[in-house]
Amino acid sequence: MIRGIRGAITISKDNTEEVKSATVELLTKIVEINKLDTDDFVSVDFSITGDITSTTPAKYARSELKWNTVPMMCYREFEFEGGLKKCIRVLIITNSNKKQEEIIHVYLREAERLRPDLKIT
Repeated sequence: MIRGIRGAITISKDNTEEVKSATVELLTKIVEINKLDTDDFVSVDFSITGDITSTTPAKYARSELKWNTVPMMCYREFEFEGGLKKCIRVLIITNSNKKQEEIIHVYLREAERLRPDLKIT
């Protein structure tokens, strides 16, 4: 089966170190909590809000986590009034034997506001 796993995290400042740190934190947590193997990944899509212009999260998935064979895309998040600022979102598409309700989506820092029903401990 193919499953989608969502996640998001915010940064306080738009610079390469913050984007790198947040990306690694978010992806590491998603992989750890869902017990994922990157060999099972189909693709990874990132979106970033318009106030993040310093770099792309895919760069750090490749350089820091060594996801070099995983197809990745990055997009600009749709802007709307009242939307969360400085936010990195991810959708990991992976092969998995887990049921949909066993998938744990990860929202960290201010991004917890996006899905308070999915707060993890």
